[in-house]
This record gives sequence, structure tokens and C-alpha cells, in this order.
Amino acid sequence: MSHSDGDVSESESDVHHRDIFQDETAEPTTELVTIVAELKGVEQTDLKPLHNWADHLTEHLYSSPPPAESQAVVEFSYEGYRITLYQDGQAVLMGRSTSE
Repeated sequence: MSHSDGDVSESESDVHHRDIFQDETAEPTTELVTIVAELKGVEQTDLKPLHNWADHLTEHLYSSPPPAESQAVVEFSYEGYRITLYQDGQAVLMGRSTSE
């Protein structure tokens, strides 16, 4: 449902905000695969391995992060979503067309 001011709700635009550090023992890439699998309604094993896309990017962003002032962001496409990772652990997943 659109808001009266013309903005589109997050559910209509298929935008999802998540904290990828909800499970502090899990690796960020594992958390991302879990999130994508839940959004798609499939098992994690049904998805392509994330390490082919962005494992090294997430590893560097979170294991040896740049200074907070840099406000580092990593963005990539995976399993029909455009994923933006923020240095503070927030992730935004935006659904994309299946033609990618």
C-alpha cells in the first residue's frame, strides 16, 4: 500500500532491513545466507554459496574494519537481491528482478 505522500512502503518495494549480528557466534556470510533463505522461503542449501560473491568483502568489513568515521559500505548482488552491508552490521536487501 502506498502512503498518501507517494512514498512506497518497504513491503511493496521489497526492501528488507536486518542486523547481521543477531547471532554473535555466526559468521556474517552465514547470517546473510540465512536471511536470504528466509526471505525466499527456501533452505540455505538451495542457495548458491555466498563465498563466490562476497565472502572476502564481508570478512574485511567486519573482521578488520576501517575506522568508524569512514562509514564503510559494501554492496553486491546475490540470489535476486541487491545487498548493502554497513560497517555497523546493518544490512539492506532489496529484491531485484530474476533476470540478473
